[in-house]
Amino acid sequence: MKKDKKMKNKEQKHYDKGQIFVKIMAAFLAVLMVGGTGITLIYALMG
Repeated sequence: MKKDKKMKNKEQKHYDKGQIFVKIMAAFLAVLMVGGTGITLIYALMG
């Protein structure tokens, strides 16, 4: 059982470069969406 736990921990720590890239891009796009919505609301209130 100890070997199985060690292998699972190693698998959890290993991340594929593509998977990391996708997560970074998703976070970046989420920030852009929130920022765009905020700027639009501010512009609408001022105008």
